[in-house]
Amino acid sequence: MSELRGSCQCGTVTYEVADAFEYAINCHCSLCRRTTGAAFKPIAGIPAAKLRITAGQDAIRVIGAAGWHDERCSACGSFLYAVVREGAYVHVAMGTLIDTPTIRPTAHIFVGSKAGWYTITDDLPQYDGHVV
Repeated sequence: MSELRGSCQCGTVTYEVADAFEYAINCHCSLCRRTTGAAFKPIAGIPAAKLRITAGQDAIRVIGAAGWHDERCSACGSFLYAVVREGAYVHVAMGTLIDTPTIRPTAHIFVGSKAGWYTITDDLPQYDGHVV
């Protein structure tokens, strides 16, 4: 299993994560859109123990509650990952990966609340809410 490198925009926070993601999805919910400022947020899920901050731990800003929160770089504001499932998993923002993961998104979720100005043009399955 190889390690992937990731970073915020300014490079203050860097991390390594195992190339062993269990799932990858494109989330279209309104919270994810606001988090990224984009039409959707591509995320890849993995147990939290498989992600390691390699630099800038003191620059990470936690936004949200203990059981489910986002972690961002306090210097540039980049969204790095969300801590979910009571801290057991992280949802890595795929756009922060420097190296290419072997996994690809397999579905679009929360399409029922997607941005009206965005049209999904691929053939991935679409779900109004979570993947069932």
